[in-house]
Amino acid sequence: MTPKDAVLTVGDLASRSGVAVSALHFYERQGLIASARTAGNQRRYRRDVLRRVAFIRVSQRVGIPLADIRNALGSLPDGRTPTKKDWERLSRLWRTELDDRIRKLEHLRNDLTGCMGCGCLSLRTCALQNPSDGLAAEGAGPRRWLDSDAAADAAAATDAEATSPLAQP
Repeated sequence: MTPKDAVLTVGDLASRSGVAVSALHFYERQGLIASARTAGNQRRYRRDVLRRVAFIRVSQRVGIPLADIRNALGSLPDGRTPTKKDWERLSRLWRTELDDRIRKLEHLRNDLTGCMGCGCLSLRTCALQNPSDGLAAEGAGPRRWLDSDAAADAAAATDAEATSPLAQP
């Protein structure tokens, strides 16, 4: 590899990663990736940024917020790209959150056609589960879902804080 090939232009990085140039600029502004500048002020990226971009995209695909991705990448020494061992450690942190999302999606899938938790889409079912619209006294919206989601979110937040692998060395 020649020194010229050791770095990538933003166009090369976009082409190789499948990510738009504008998204790469956004990632850089957000502190997710970094570039060096040439004398002509053109961006140059180390080749390992390809792996970092892949990590960002996979994390986003499973629903991890950019702030969490930035924190995860920031926890790596010297801003290096995540290794397989790093990914295993970070995925343990995100597992609880992903499991909670899966639970909510399964709940939505299973109840979508029959009931939205008294929002109300099923007048026949609600005549049995919510006679005289009693849940309306608890507030607006799908009360069964909102109440169970709030309790689950509070429990998940407590668990995540207590077991955060990022807090460990």
